[in-house]
Amino acid sequence: MVPAGRAAGGHYRLVIPDLPGWGESQRIEGADYGFSAQADRLAQFLQRVRREGSPIVLLGHSMGGGIVAVAAARHPHLVARVGLIDAAGVRFRDNRFGIDVLAGENPFAVDDAASLQRYLDTVFHDRSVQPAIPWPASRAVIDWRIAQAPFEQQVLDRIGRGGERFLPGEMAAAIRQPALLLWCRQDRVIDPSAMALYARQMPQAVQVSLDGCGHMSIMEKPDDVAAAVALLIQRGTSR
Repeated sequence: MVPAGRAAGGHYRLVIPDLPGWGESQRIEGADYGFSAQADRLAQFLQRVRREGSPIVLLGHSMGGGIVAVAAARHPHLVARVGLIDAAGVRFRDNRFGIDVLAGENPFAVDDAASLQRYLDTVFHDRSVQPAIPWPASRAVIDWRIAQAPFEQQVLDRIGRGGERFLPGEMAAAIRQPALLLWCRQDRVIDPSAMALYARQMPQAVQVSLDGCGHMSIMEKPDDVAAAVALLIQRGTSR
């Protein structure tokens, strides 16, 4: 469980789905792992775990934020409140990461110790929070990252350059539930300008901007993220 989940776990029932495709999850050759297909899978999951009288607060980070935006817009009866954290799915201001994705490259690619550190520096602003990966464990991580590269490239091409790359931002206009938008000012993956783009589509959203963290706000500022989610639950209003 990520630190933000632990910070909030004492107050709410947490259910953390591991969508197919990523990490050690099931991966089917030729399957669609874009925003739309994953949002449909998420909706099926929510339908199974929902409890009468227990409203679902749906949170998503990075690509997960884009998936959540699509799912919440398509299935408002399943989702009571929505939180998008450093979410993909809008045309944010150009940064190095975005330029590389548009050029067909994988900014997350790792093939040696130097590129592993570059990867960590891309997603984390605060080096003190980066996971410690000493040798020889680093070699295993590098090998694992190399093995993940083809799948990641396929998904980046789909969500970064494909026809549905801005689908979450477009569908966010249909999100009428109470909502949270949270970004870190030093995010080098999804530029913080993305928050204003989502806010135009979701004027009811509470906007939280954190300083001193990068793309991994849920690990770098877990208490602040948990506090923002609590604010959404307690004081968020519908459009």
